[in-house]
Amino acid sequence: MKIKVLLATAGITVLSVSASGAAAQAQQVELTLSHWVPATHALQPGGMEPWAKSISDASGGRIKVTIYPASQLGAAPDHYDMARDGIVDIAFINPGYQPGRFPIIAAAEIPFLVSNAKGGSRAFAEWYRQYAAKEMKDVYVCLTHLHDPGTLHSTKGPLQVPADLKGKNIRPAHATMARLVNSLGAASVQVPAGEMRELISKGAADMTASPWNSIYTFGLQDVTKHHLDMPFYVTTFAWVMNKDKIDGLSPADRKVMDDHCTPEWAEKVATKWADAEAAGRQKMIDAGGHTMYKPTPDEVALWKKATGSLQGEWEVAATKAGIDAKAGWASFGELLKKYNSDVK
Repeated sequence: MKIKVLLATAGITVLSVSASGAAAQAQQVELTLSHWVPATHALQPGGMEPWAKSISDASGGRIKVTIYPASQLGAAPDHYDMARDGIVDIAFINPGYQPGRFPIIAAAEIPFLVSNAKGGSRAFAEWYRQYAAKEMKDVYVCLTHLHDPGTLHSTKGPLQVPADLKGKNIRPAHATMARLVNSLGAASVQVPAGEMRELISKGAADMTASPWNSIYTFGLQDVTKHHLDMPFYVTTFAWVMNKDKIDGLSPADRKVMDDHCTPEWAEKVATKWADAEAAGRQKMIDAGGHTMYKPTPDEVALWKKATGSLQGEWEVAATKAGIDAKAGWASFGELLKKYNSDVK
C-alpha cells in the first residue's frame, strides 16, 4: 500500500513538472519586425538589433524579435496597415509615404526645424506621445524618431537656390517636401527610398531628397554628383505594433515592451544611424567627383522664404485632425530646445 502511494505521488510530481514546462513553453513570444531598407542599413545593426537583444535580455529570453528587412513581407507604404491587420507584429513606417493620412506627425517634416536626429528624436518622441493614440489609433505606437538632416542630390547642377528646382522631376522624402517642390515649379515623383536608384538611373527623376550616407546605401553615388550643401529637412519614422499582439502579452512581457517604447529608446535607435548619415558628406568630398553647392546666408534666406508657408499648412491640417495646432507647434519647439536639437 505504501508503495502505491509513493508511486501515485511520483506520478503527480511528474505531471506537475510537465505542466510547469508546458506553461513555461507557452510564455515564449515570437515577434516579427518588418522594415523596407537593406539589412546593411545603419538602422538595423545600429538600432533594431540592439533593441531586439535588449528585449530578449530583459525578458529572460522569453521574447524573441525576428527582423525582416528589405520589404520581404510587404511594400514600404503598406507597413502601417500590415501591423494593423496582423500581417506583421511590428512595422517600421514612414508616415509621409501616405500623403494626408497622418497630418499631426508631419510637423517634424518641415525644413529648418530640427538640427540633429539624436536629441531631435527624443524630443519628437516625447512630443508625439500625446497625439499617437489619436492619430494612429489602429495600432500601438512604440517608437517615433528621425533621420539626420538630409538635403537634395541631383544628376546635374546648379543646385544653389530654390529657382534651381524649377522644371525638374524630384523624388521627395515625404508629402511635405512633395508640396514644397511642387510650389517651386518642380514635379514630385514619390517612391520609397529603396526605389530611388532605379527612378533616377532611368531618367524618371533629376534629383532626390536624402540624408548623405543613404546615397551610398541605396547606390546613387555614381548618378547624383551635385548636392545642396546644407542641413535642410528630416523625415519622421514610427515603429508601430499590432494591438491584439501587445494586448495579449502577459503583464511581465507587456512591461518589457513598454520599457523599450520610450523617448530614451527613440534616441538610442536613431544615434548610430545619425552618425552614419553625417559621415556620408565627408565620404563624398574625399571620394572626389562630387560638386557641393553651399548657399550663402542670403541664399539660405531664400530657401527659408520658400518653405515659409509649410508651418501654416501644417497648422490647418492638424487643426482639422482635432488638436490645438498652435499649442502643439509651440510645445514641439520647446522640446527641441530642451534637447539642443532646434535650428538656431
